[in-house]
Amino acid sequence: MQVNKIFAENAFDAVMHFAAVAYVGESTIDPLRYYHNITSNTLTVLEAMAAHGVKKLIYSSTCATYGEPAQMPITEETPQVPINPYGKAKKMAEDIIQDFSRKSNMAVMLLRYFNVIGSDPEGRLGEAPRPELREHGRISGACFDAARGIISGLKVKGTDYNTHDGTCIRDYIDVTDLVDAHVKALANVHPGEVRVYNVGTGKGRSVKEFVEACKAATGVNITVEYLGRRPGDYAEVYSDPSKIYRELNWSAKYTNLKESLTVAWKWQKAHPNGYGSPPVAVI
Repeated sequence: MQVNKIFAENAFDAVMHFAAVAYVGESTIDPLRYYHNITSNTLTVLEAMAAHGVKKLIYSSTCATYGEPAQMPITEETPQVPINPYGKAKKMAEDIIQDFSRKSNMAVMLLRYFNVIGSDPEGRLGEAPRPELREHGRISGACFDAARGIISGLKVKGTDYNTHDGTCIRDYIDVTDLVDAHVKALANVHPGEVRVYNVGTGKGRSVKEFVEACKAATGVNITVEYLGRRPGDYAEVYSDPSKIYRELNWSAKYTNLKESLTVAWKWQKAHPNGYGSPPVAVI
């Protein structure tokens, strides 16, 4: 098995487990792919860690494990009632990790991400989703595809939610802040502990607000088409990040949507074919 071979040939102090398919819409169409990729593959990683004595794990989880709570904001104590296969698969993986940690003295951090946006400010990394998933992908990728003319316009799914403008509300966390949260998590993970943290800004922004920020960041008056709801979506989700601030001294710094999207747009323009071709100079 390839994972076991990697552990056998290297010495690791800790594992940061980021790898997963992560599209809510796709998970409702192909749920078995999600349970295999997320839940089963996490079990494979844990087995390799156990076999080779690696006892620190930082796990990328998601706010999708909470489903659609009755109250906002979401705390780490909010009941986990996921409503789509993506969230269910992640919760199953969390449960496996916690069960194993009780017997192994493993040090664990479960980081429940909210909606990640942005790119590396230095231009080294950006988001390059699989082309076949444009229909199911994240709103930032769809906005940029529309701005670049790859698609004719942006399709906003759901305008009748019980929110201030009818569109979904999400907590958008910049990837640079997310990296900082992982650095602080690794520095504070201790044997025998399982600690859970929400990683978000604590502020909910609507899809319509996001689209307007994307228009401002790209300078393109993107055509928007409003459609019915997407299966598996929920109306409003935003975090209470006070626990991670209190215990790890972490808080989001990059909270301006337009600024985060401007950085991501610069990467998109410099890498029109993702990572498949040399970057293009952007003036």
